[in-house]
Amino acid sequence: MILAIDIGNTNIVLGGIEENQLKFVARIATNAVKTEDEYATKIKSILALHKVDNKSVKGAIISSVVPPLNSIMKKAVNIVYGVDAIMVGPGIKTGINIQCDNPSTVGADLICACVASHHIYGSPSLVIDMGTATKMMVMDDKGTFIGVSIIPGVGIGLKALASGTAQLPQISLEAPKSVIGKNTADCMRSGVVFGNASLIDGMIERFNEEMGQELPIIATGGLSSTIIPHCKHNITFDEHLLLKGLKILYDKNYK
Repeated sequence: MILAIDIGNTNIVLGGIEENQLKFVARIATNAVKTEDEYATKIKSILALHKVDNKSVKGAIISSVVPPLNSIMKKAVNIVYGVDAIMVGPGIKTGINIQCDNPSTVGADLICACVASHHIYGSPSLVIDMGTATKMMVMDDKGTFIGVSIIPGVGIGLKALASGTAQLPQISLEAPKSVIGKNTADCMRSGVVFGNASLIDGMIERFNEEMGQELPIIATGGLSSTIIPHCKHNITFDEHLLLKGLKILYDKNYK
């Protein structure tokens, strides 16, 4: 089994992949002050919960947008499984070209999503990753990553509404029955869910106009399942796109 780890700003996603099949997915909260021993304990407990034998883990790969956790997570994996995890970053073989002002600054999460999209769905494409931030990435017809738009995430907007106002409460994130809210919670849900869906639709139109074609669209990320169904465009949802990208990268770089 290969352990794929995606370290995000809010959550760390763990995936166990065996014979190109995703055997389990688990999430833990990101905490940059925890030590390698604490993360080792968490990882070991989670895999035990999914009945994964320690000896079955033969390799690991990590993508991260939280630099302080990079070495900590590598050490944690080594403590538990005795393997040296591959880190997604400059110098790694991706199988795609990156056409940006400074390719080395492109986030590991963006690389994983685009690698998976290119190899699984083909290019060109527009890849949407809705996590702490909403990222919209473009791959051209040659499979080249040509750029990205980064938008404040759905959760960030929702928290800002509640924390930055005196009378708006914290609410659960779900679509209301109508865009016209009749109570405070539904008014907020309408703005956050339908507002973000409209934002995505509007950005898709701008991307298509600039590219001169209708791009196939693939969406992933923890909040996509809430927002994407309310978009007007045809969008393929792949919940575990980043983990699939990590496995593709592992296969390209394992020696």
